[in-house]
Amino acid sequence: MGKFYDSISGSLQEFIKAQHVFFVASAPLSAEGHVNLSPKGMDSLRVLSPNRVAYIDLIGSGNETSAHLFENGRLTLMWCAFSGKPDIVRLYGKGRAVLPNDPEWAELSSLFPNYVNARQIITADIHKVQTSCGYGVPLMEFIADRDTLTRWAEAKGENDLDAYVCEKNVESIDGLPTPIGVQVKSR
Repeated sequence: MGKFYDSISGSLQEFIKAQHVFFVASAPLSAEGHVNLSPKGMDSLRVLSPNRVAYIDLIGSGNETSAHLFENGRLTLMWCAFSGKPDIVRLYGKGRAVLPNDPEWAELSSLFPNYVNARQIITADIHKVQTSCGYGVPLMEFIADRDTLTRWAEAKGENDLDAYVCEKNVESIDGLPTPIGVQVKSR
């Protein structure tokens, strides 16, 4: 049976920090809209306080989380242990995208490696934390982070990355706008 907490304790912060992958779930308000679930890795997440987290979001083929947060803010993050004690941690909260031209970008981005393909930082204010067993999660061995996304972005270069974002990241698959899309359309 899962246990619920109001904040991220020190031991849960250590658990989160030790994991190599986490998952982000979001959904539009429309019952016909698509629920999104995205894996995240690399050195991309920080626990900012017992009730706030942030992760640097890299340019990819879609921007569903950002569109959903722009519409309704709902966000769930989940970690599961693939080695060691079989634990699962979920954080429930309200999130938003911080773009490179936003005032808090400089402070937040300084917490992460300098990724050439950083498109936004997702921040989440956490109102509920859940722990549960991970008895059904397989044991797996971490070998290394992939460098494919970084190499792809470096090969594209800044101008081609901007064009890619304008083509692929301005709205969700359901047609919801993203903050990046709103910014692009206002240029």
